[in-house]
Amino acid sequence: MLAGSHNRDKKLLMPRFVGAVWEACDALKKVPATNVIAIGRSMTQVAVSVKDVLREMKELKPASSDLRDEASDGSSSKVESRPQDDDGDDLSEDDIGSDLSPEEMKVAQLAQGVVSETLVTIKELIRTITGLLKQETPDDNSKFADSLEKLLKLCQGVGVLADEIGACLYPPQEIAAIKVALGKISSSINEVQQEVESFQTSSKSVGEACNGLRTLLKQMEAELDCSSTTDLANKLQNVAVINKGERFETFAN
Repeated sequence: MLAGSHNRDKKLLMPRFVGAVWEACDALKKVPATNVIAIGRSMTQVAVSVKDVLREMKELKPASSDLRDEASDGSSSKVESRPQDDDGDDLSEDDIGSDLSPEEMKVAQLAQGVVSETLVTIKELIRTITGLLKQETPDDNSKFADSLEKLLKLCQGVGVLADEIGACLYPPQEIAAIKVALGKISSSINEVQQEVESFQTSSKSVGEACNGLRTLLKQMEAELDCSSTTDLANKLQNVAVINKGERFETFAN
């Protein structure tokens, strides 16, 4: 009786055991076979995130001519005629990012170029890592993993910076923060290129992408510096005109 009961219990437990084994096998199939694959997947996630940032940047639009006229005329009657929501706010979600001045649109377009080239660089890096799959061996696995983990961290950092730039493009634009982010991206890209060049079979495409991105970064930084200088000159000129007018009124009185 005891033996029969024991065998019956084993038969009942066997399906559960087999099911658990199959579940474990299914879980193992989802685990990356190598460190290179795991890092490649993480970089792909970064690329998707940067692509989303780029898409949002492309949705930024200049203010309509009517809004610009209202701003220049200072007319309150036109503003009051706009439909308002229950909270008394005349802005909707569609209006956000749709009121950029010509100068702000220029900055946004420059940023689009930088982020677009950033995406190209990350994609080229992913292609290079895919090629490294054929080279990964037990002897150099640790070395590859260290290098690729460093590249992943650099890419993730660049992805965060791209997102920060995108957030700074909404009016009023945070030019100072954008310039800081551009400098950090440039530094990270230099490290990426150096790391890739340390491989036995370095990728020319990654180097070319890094060079292209650096060119756009320098171009945008120069444009922002020029814009800041022009804005400062205009402000100083306005202050001088105001002071001159005040002195004239004082003299007249």
